Amino acid sequence: MIIDLRSDTVTKPTKGMLEAMWSAEVGDDVLGEDPTVRLLERKLSDMFGMDDAMFCPSGTMSNQIAIKLHAGQHKEVICHKDSHIYLYEGGGIMANAMASVRLLEGDYGKLSAGEVEAAVQPDDVHAPMTTLVSLENTMNKGGGSVYTLEEVKAIQQVCQKHQLKFHLDGARIFNALAATGEKAKDWGNVFDTISVCLSKGLGCPVGSVLIGDKATIHQARRIRKSMGGGMRQIGFMAAAGIYALEHHVDRLVDDHRRAKAVADVLSTHSYVVEVFPVPTNIVIVRLEGISTQEMLAKLDQKGIKAVQFGKNMLRFVTHLGLTDDQLEMMKEKLNECR
Repeated sequence: MIIDLRSDTVTKPTKGMLEAMWSAEVGDDVLGEDPTVRLLERKLSDMFGMDDAMFCPSGTMSNQIAIKLHAGQHKEVICHKDSHIYLYEGGGIMANAMASVRLLEGDYGKLSAGEVEAAVQPDDVHAPMTTLVSLENTMNKGGGSVYTLEEVKAIQQVCQKHQLKFHLDGARIFNALAATGEKAKDWGNVFDTISVCLSKGLGCPVGSVLIGDKATIHQARRIRKSMGGGMRQIGFMAAAGIYALEHHVDRLVDDHRRAKAVADVLSTHSYVVEVFPVPTNIVIVRLEGISTQEMLAKLDQKGIKAVQFGKNMLRFVTHLGLTDDQLEMMKEKLNECR
């Protein structure tokens, strides 16, 4: 048996999700005639208390559309140096928005209001104009670290003071909400745009949704079309998102519990010198005395898949494909890799 913890994107649709997909009513989404897509968009916009939403094929596209909306030539985006929008979206900030980037440090990938305020560019022709602050929640490179509502409200105040737009890469926002117990609608009151990924912890095969006000989403549809993101009878995929929102949100706490169990086992191994805090479903460990490639080979021999995540670091991500029985089996196999 292979236990694949490379990412929570490796999940496959459940039986219930497949049934929902095959029975979906569809239409031409580019013409605004796919009822299942409209239902998914309304469901998420209502959930976050925002006006409108737009289904996209990927989180990279929804993030990049938001950046293009809020920034552009001679403009600058403030984000953490380990942000997904900077590291893992193919240089899209430059290619799509032609914007500059101000990269900040921060513990476990998180920024503070003070750090953001200090990074805002002065009104000077020598510098690009700061127009956007982007956060990521949960923070992938931070080991699934979580912002609290109070932390982001403090950053919102900085954005309002300097008339900046505020975007959230909410690739794992439901993991964050499961960890804090906060309400999605409260988060919708803070940001100008939010990207919600359906293909990670929620277990959908594809898709993300960009949420914002009506004028913003109207313009976003133009940008999506120019990027090739206009889709036709895509309600089959949107149906997976609706099913996930109704059946896969409450179970995220199980992924978090299992991630902590994985971290507890790894922390006892002599080659693991650091385990990042594990508030959600991502486990990052730092190795010593063994290379990441050697360790990945050991794990692979035991039927466990993880990924290299920086120098001497590995990442494991729990998801709906990992059961408690598989977790116990994995713990035994990890102990055999000492």
